[in-house]
Amino acid sequence: MNDIIVAEGLVKTYKNVRALDGLDLRVQQGTVLGLLGPNGAGKTTAVRVLTTLLHATEGRATVAGLDVVKDAKQLRSRIGVSGQYAAVDENLTGFENLDMVGRLYHLGSKVSRERAWTLLERFDLTDAAKRPVGTYSGGMRRRLDLAGALVAEPEVLFLDEPTTGLDPRSRLGMWDVIEELVAAGTTVLLTTQYLEEADRLADRIAVIDHGTVIAQGTADELKQQVGGERIEVTVARSEQLDTARHALARVTASEVGVEEHSRSLVAPVTGGVSTLVEALRALDGAGVEVLDAGIRRPTLDDVFLTLTGHGAEDDKAGAAA
Repeated sequence: MNDIIVAEGLVKTYKNVRALDGLDLRVQQGTVLGLLGPNGAGKTTAVRVLTTLLHATEGRATVAGLDVVKDAKQLRSRIGVSGQYAAVDENLTGFENLDMVGRLYHLGSKVSRERAWTLLERFDLTDAAKRPVGTYSGGMRRRLDLAGALVAEPEVLFLDEPTTGLDPRSRLGMWDVIEELVAAGTTVLLTTQYLEEADRLADRIAVIDHGTVIAQGTADELKQQVGGERIEVTVARSEQLDTARHALARVTASEVGVEEHSRSLVAPVTGGVSTLVEALRALDGAGVEVLDAGIRRPTLDDVFLTLTGHGAEDDKAGAAA
């Protein structure tokens, strides 16, 4: 597959702040790239550069074979953008918002109206189509904003934290729409702090921090970077922790972590379920009463914590950049 988004050495500075610091990205056509990073890492700045809204200080980028600076006007007709905050006119109805977008893309009145109604139905907004957007809930505005980004049926879609503020049902519905678009050939660059979102949607993930890519790969490849599986065991009584630690150490041949407050033990393992069965037998033989036990694989949150020094959830209170 061809690389439809290419960024090479992107730098963006604001006085003494270096928002992007040599950012390199490649996204293959018809795939989803998940862009992860803490607030201030440069995610939104990267999206703004790639969507012609901001000029990089250094470096170059192309989208759909078009230079984001030299061919900006032509490129804008081939991409769709949905930002962190719904860019809709509150004084217009939902239908009027989408119809207006179609006309701005020069689709003509007939096609604009048809696309508006199609998208209102797709995003479950038909009943609210004739209401002013000022009466919409936050989730409805987010859905309308994404619908607006799809009016011109763009071949490349940039989604900057598209499900922020949505309830779980609406978020799942948005994921379904994104998956349908990709199945039909759309390329998506998705920034998100919901790691389960990246895990489900992204073909590849790039983790950025301080304006540069610090790791990239599939979700499984990134998880492998922080180690393999681990056994987690919770025992019934605190006085059994030391006995349990010795029993697990014999089975796993590795250092066993102990958390006294939760009466839990963690040890890295190989062998999956068979090793867990062996560990449970060893604990039973040592007279340890086990309340809970299981095998846990690394999550994207583990990856995020390892690479950036803190979990993604820690940054949600800050302003994204």
